[in-house]
Amino acid sequence: MSGVPTPEQVREYIVAGLDCHHCAVEGDGHHFEAVIVSPAFAGKRPIARHQLVYAALGDRMRAEIHALSMRTLTPEEYAAQGG
Repeated sequence: MSGVPTPEQVREYIVAGLDCHHCAVEGDGHHFEAVIVSPAFAGKRPIARHQLVYAALGDRMRAEIHALSMRTLTPEEYAAQGG
């Protein structure tokens, strides 16, 4: 492991593994907050949406990223919230 990941790196990991219309990540290297908008979330419950994000992050979730809170929205939900 080469140090702690930056929010930009976490964002890159997510968008590399998940079709995102929008992905914003903030954090301090240990705790991250993400807003992720993907059509892949349509028809899925929050836990299933989070599992898609965890799958995109793969082993990094255990090795590098210790805490990730996320809002997962479909493009329609995001637009309805003013995104």
